[in-house]
Amino acid sequence: MDLNSASTVVLQVLTQATSQDTAVLKPAEEQLKQWETQPGFYSVLLNIFTNHTLDINVRWLAVLYFKNGIDRYWRRVAPHALSEEEKSTLRAGLITNFNEPINQIATQIAVLIAKVARLDCPRQWPELIPTLIESVKVQDDLRQHRALLTFYHVTKTLASKRLSADRKLFYDLASGIYSFACSLWNHHTDTFLQQVSSGNEAAVLSSLERTLLSLKVLRKLTVNGVVEPHKNMEVMGFLHGIFERLKQFLECSRSIGTDNVCRDRLEKTIILFTKVLLDFLDQHPFSFTPLIQRSLEFSVSYVFTEVGEGVTFERFIVQCMNLIKMIVKNYAYKPSKNFEDSNPATLEAHKIKMAFFTYPTLTEICRRLVSHYFLLTEEELTMWEEDPEGFTAEETGGDSWKYSLRPCTEVLFIDIFHEYNQTLTPVLLEMMQTLQGPTNVEDMNALLIKDAVYNAVGLAAYELFDSVDFDQWFKNQLLPELQVIHNRYKPLRRRVIWLIGQWISVKFKSDLRPMLYEAICNLLQDQDLVVRIETATTLKLTVDDFEFRTDQFLPYLETMFTLLFQLLQQVTECDTKMHVLHVLSCVIERVNVQIRPYVGCLVQYLPLLWKQSEEHNMLRCAILTTLIHLVQGLGADSKNLYPFLLPVIQLSTDVSQPPHVYLLEDGLELWLVTLENSPCITPELLRIFQNMSPLLELSSESVRTCFKIINGYIFLSSTEFLQTYAVGLCQSFCELLKEITTDGQVQVLKVVENALKVNPVLGPQMFQPILPCIFRGIIEGERYPVVMSTYLGVMGRVLLQNTSFFSSLLNEMAHKFNQEMDQLLGNMIEMWVDRMDNITQPERRKLSALALLSLLPSDNRLVLLHSIAIFTEALKYSVHMS
Repeated sequence: MDLNSASTVVLQVLTQATSQDTAVLKPAEEQLKQWETQPGFYSVLLNIFTNHTLDINVRWLAVLYFKNGIDRYWRRVAPHALSEEEKSTLRAGLITNFNEPINQIATQIAVLIAKVARLDCPRQWPELIPTLIESVKVQDDLRQHRALLTFYHVTKTLASKRLSADRKLFYDLASGIYSFACSLWNHHTDTFLQQVSSGNEAAVLSSLERTLLSLKVLRKLTVNGVVEPHKNMEVMGFLHGIFERLKQFLECSRSIGTDNVCRDRLEKTIILFTKVLLDFLDQHPFSFTPLIQRSLEFSVSYVFTEVGEGVTFERFIVQCMNLIKMIVKNYAYKPSKNFEDSNPATLEAHKIKMAFFTYPTLTEICRRLVSHYFLLTEEELTMWEEDPEGFTAEETGGDSWKYSLRPCTEVLFIDIFHEYNQTLTPVLLEMMQTLQGPTNVEDMNALLIKDAVYNAVGLAAYELFDSVDFDQWFKNQLLPELQVIHNRYKPLRRRVIWLIGQWISVKFKSDLRPMLYEAICNLLQDQDLVVRIETATTLKLTVDDFEFRTDQFLPYLETMFTLLFQLLQQVTECDTKMHVLHVLSCVIERVNVQIRPYVGCLVQYLPLLWKQSEEHNMLRCAILTTLIHLVQGLGADSKNLYPFLLPVIQLSTDVSQPPHVYLLEDGLELWLVTLENSPCITPELLRIFQNMSPLLELSSESVRTCFKIINGYIFLSSTEFLQTYAVGLCQSFCELLKEITTDGQVQVLKVVENALKVNPVLGPQMFQPILPCIFRGIIEGERYPVVMSTYLGVMGRVLLQNTSFFSSLLNEMAHKFNQEMDQLLGNMIEMWVDRMDNITQPERRKLSALALLSLLPSDNRLVLLHSIAIFTEALKYSVHMS
């Protein structure tokens, strides 16, 4: 592609490719696709996206096509690979100027340079790093920023390579540029700290951007670029200096507004400091040992003392808690039971931990977690009132749950309590003791404190097993609190029923279950929706517990099921409906057939819910699970559900329908249990088998269930089923046997064997195309014992149950092998007797023995010749059975 003549044409087509008119857009995309493999095309793209006078959208598209071309055609071994000459020209052009004015395009250019660097740096592109280093030293703000942005993406990409040779190259690169990266970061950081007080927001933001980018580079070099970082004074100096820098940046937050771009970048930089420490601890735990004391002192002071007041923010607190948690839990810091067998580095780290976590420190952390961080906030209480289902979703793990403060504090509490339970158990017991008896409903703070303490007791349930008489506490304290119906008491009602759910599998007498069921019935009628949803969760934990007794539960079943159904109807959020459906499914599963009198309302409601959930496939998965348990509970009566049930199965297992991606696994399970509980075949149930052939072609994990479904049809109505579907099924099986695994072959053969067993007349005729393959496998001595065993089982059934068909098969195979029938039969008997020991199942061994004995009346001389061996095998079977 000639650059001079092609540039105008390519520019025109790129312009058309940015059009919103599909009539213009589609032909342009096709033309660009054809040019992708043309020599010179990427040089034209480079000229276009580096020309700042052109339309931004056109330049953006040129960058994207260039970036995608690197993935497809840059490697030497790629089809239509770029020539080395063109690649050399492109590499030079990419780093000629770092002056891209548009941020989004600059980022894409930096990313594509990093992609090339991943493949070519440093061997084919040794000048890249020196050029970047020189460019970040220039005084021009734009060029400096763009070079620094590229420097970061290149470093990030090279650090991600995992082959030992690539890691060695990165170690060499890091050792050569680490000093420069440190000085660069210090320079930009000092510049930022000097400009903060100037009031020039633009200058502050500019220097902060450079500080952030240089710190990102340093993070990758520190974590991934040094083999033994604890022996590198420069690395350890940088890491020790982070704490002082963090203090400086946190203080800067006092002078920067709370709602502007500078504040956002400042918080990102502070978080990046903590990420450096967390990543370094994760990758180099023993090298982190000199930093343990300082990390713990810094984190605890800012999170659990007044030092952090006015300067900390939620994400920073989360990061500090994660740092404490990682140090407390780190396996590298835990000595062996026999201290003498422990690594000296482990003992040193353990000693530092023990020296820091003294009784006063642990007590303060525990009390602060419970009395400060566990308290429900004003925002949470407001959300409870305005969006109860949203509040419940957040509490149980919503989309932002893993990044929020509450779960982080709870995980830290669990980890610290587990590690230092002997110290902290008396502290928590003392907090419990001060809260005995009812709490004044007018004292909201006291209610929230009790809620927080109960939360701690629930989280530490396993650690408190020997220290809390939960049965007495339940009867004397918790049960009366559940009976306080005042609206202000609802946080405690919710917390108490949650707390019981945490203890139910830890320590809860079976005799107390009826009292709990009575309380659950009452709470499922609570005026507050959050309380009802939490109660449903505890009910699920109760019925799931291994000490659950159906006889205790049955007196409350009707009430609970009715109330759960009402809750299902009332809630509106998809996640909440899924949760309540899951609880209903658990109840149905545990009580099984006892549910039959009470499911009418649910059966009537599910079709409506299925229709309403057309755009919510995960909710439909929950409905399928509920239907599975309903069918199992209803047994043969589930036939009444067929008008709704069978179209659901049809849709869920139809691979031509997009929802099958989500619904297939549960849909197949529902199909199987429907067959297992069906009293007889119906035309509609038979018709949905049309979905099966494409399913067998998927060769997925679901195929095993498909074979069970096929067997279900055979056992339910073999004649009607085989007459309708055996020909197509046989074709699918023949294709499967060519490429399926040994286990898959056995599954196919078992279906054939079952068909022969259930219908000895029709079965051999319908699966006739497969039988020659089985016969050949026996004659040639199939090497896999499990396959050979199944071959013999199939052939034994044909021989024993349909002698005339076996004779015709033998005649057919004699022609194929070009042998006499008697000779071929003798060869088969010889191999059969030789491989009888492959058959481990008693029923199949008996079948083989009887099949061989059935040949003895024959006047075939080869049969008579093997008669002793046949009798011997029959005798072996008789002895084995006796």
